[in-house]
Amino acid sequence: MDHNNQFYKDILDNLYDGVYFVDLERRITYWNRGAERITGFPAQKVVGTCCADNILMHVDEDGINLCRDRCPLKLIVEKGEVSEVEVYLHHADGHRVPVSVRASPIFSEQGEIVGAVEVFSDLSNLVSSQADREELVKAALIDPLTDIGNRRYTQAKLQASLAEFQQHRLTFGVLYLDIDRFKRVNDTFGHDIGDQVLRMVANTLQHNLRSMDYVGRWGGEEFVAIVRNVNPARLYKVAAKLCALVRQSRFNHQGKQIRVTVSVGGACAQPDDNVESLLKRADSLLYQSKGKGRNQVSISD
Repeated sequence: MDHNNQFYKDILDNLYDGVYFVDLERRITYWNRGAERITGFPAQKVVGTCCADNILMHVDEDGINLCRDRCPLKLIVEKGEVSEVEVYLHHADGHRVPVSVRASPIFSEQGEIVGAVEVFSDLSNLVSSQADREELVKAALIDPLTDIGNRRYTQAKLQASLAEFQQHRLTFGVLYLDIDRFKRVNDTFGHDIGDQVLRMVANTLQHNLRSMDYVGRWGGEEFVAIVRNVNPARLYKVAAKLCALVRQSRFNHQGKQIRVTVSVGGACAQPDDNVESLLKRADSLLYQSKGKGRNQVSISD
């Protein structure tokens, strides 16, 4: 590598965003440190493979795989079109990460398309700073397995959200999420894999909520999310997106893909609600989703 090429590589490697190059067959020829940080995939595992080969596997918010027919890089390589889209990539740990993708063609000196470059930015809104997190750990408010808020902290967040709603009419909804057939995962693969599934689902939920929203582990395989400034229609849309992204999260174990689904029940806060009544409505709707065949969303009108 000559001096100029090394200079440009050093610049790209030190960008916060992820950057990678592909050739005409969409094989990855370069993968910067930002891409390693955002995706969890090291360059040595990625370079030389196709981006759809069990690596990024971009999906949209409905969980539809984009790598086959709607891949931004495919359109660029074939037609030279520049694109910018928001997608959800597959992290090495299995969960889904929201990213903004900007892709452009690479031209030879003769003006022919010889590949493409994709730049992607992490859109996750992880709300706690490291200092905030350390305070929560000291106060025993973080679930040590999933690294999100525990039941005690979630109850406090629900109580605070209800107080804001009753005093200032700051609307919010609650989602009750339960991993489908989780006992089967533990029985088939063992509790270590079950723990990895819990972390994967927690990360997918946390990465794909807004900074004003919150998700905590309620207990076992159950999670509770607080979604602010929503009506029932908007709450349903958020729940359906989370349900689809969990469905598209996965990791490999001894040659098998480990993936799960969630059933979701949700309700918007009402003026006479307390924590128990609000959760009871969401919980009853969760069981509606279970009764409809699981991997479903049910929201109260």
